[in-house]
Amino acid sequence: MNTPTTFRDGYVIRDQFASHFLTFTICEWIDLFTRKVYRDIIIQSFEYSKLNKGLKLNEFVIMSNHIHLIASTKEPFKLSDFIRDFKAHTHRAMPIVIESDIESRRHWMIRQFKYYDNRNSNNDTFQIWIQDNYPEEILSQEMLYSKLNYIHENPVRAGHVSKARHYFYSIASNYLTGKGILEIDFI
Repeated sequence: MNTPTTFRDGYVIRDQFASHFLTFTICEWIDLFTRKVYRDIIIQSFEYSKLNKGLKLNEFVIMSNHIHLIASTKEPFKLSDFIRDFKAHTHRAMPIVIESDIESRRHWMIRQFKYYDNRNSNNDTFQIWIQDNYPEEILSQEMLYSKLNYIHENPVRAGHVSKARHYFYSIASNYLTGKGILEIDFI
């Protein structure tokens, strides 16, 4: 049965197997992904989810404090389960790095993430991700191309690169060259 999964603010995953535009945001927009080690945790989690959780990853970009993606899942895996498992895994992996000597901002980050943890009874030490994902089901070709363009141009608008295909932690180059940091499921 394909029951809707509701997120706060009225966003709902009605079709667990349809492609959705998703946004995962770090609490208070903290620039966690400025370090490669955190971006690599995301990439490894995507790879694991593709192999073991039925993830069909069509598009993504990892910015300094958020991630956009277009994704779906293959039956019997549900998109809401992917979201839950992805956030849970990365939520366990990232604090290990945050608390290590690798992270020069660790004391400040620990305070920040503990502050948000105290505001959510579901957590036990940190809250890294905001709870909302704002899932938007891709309902038309027009919407799909609009979201693809939005994701591709995000690093350009942020001033990180002059051409979308030059941003390493994005899929834009896959569409132009067929190769990128991660194999994707072309739409």
